[in-house]
Amino acid sequence: MSQIKNSTSLYEQDILLWSEDTVAKLKARDFDHLDIENLIEEVEALGISQKKELISRLIVLLEHLLKRLYVNLPDDYNGWERTIRTQRGELEVLLDAVPSLSTRWEISFDKAWQIALKNVRKEYPQITFPAEWTCDRSIEQMLNADFWLEVSEEN
Repeated sequence: MSQIKNSTSLYEQDILLWSEDTVAKLKARDFDHLDIENLIEEVEALGISQKKELISRLIVLLEHLLKRLYVNLPDDYNGWERTIRTQRGELEVLLDAVPSLSTRWEISFDKAWQIALKNVRKEYPQITFPAEWTCDRSIEQMLNADFWLEVSEEN
């Protein structure tokens, strides 16, 4: 293994080694020798990544729900429904692991909706998609409802 250079911090040289060293110092309660600045940065980044994952998964879910609801390509329904199930499962896992994300559902949904709508409009310019999500947007419904069955029953 190569020598860690003294001119740069352990964090800059090998983040895995830095992480293991930080955990060992925390467990030993050796707070005086912690790299506080980089620890703060990493903890902040962890929170940001959780928020980004929620929005990212909602974007994919909404894109595929929009396609399934409004794009009349029956040969693609199965693939879209598979992606919907996958994203719902991943969202459920994420919300179980980070329950406080549910308090960010509405703001995350709004951001994801704008991006998903822009993406599907670009992909299917011949289709008229609604400007607003017309179905129930609660966590429970978004993770479980087969909205395309409800829409077809209304027609």
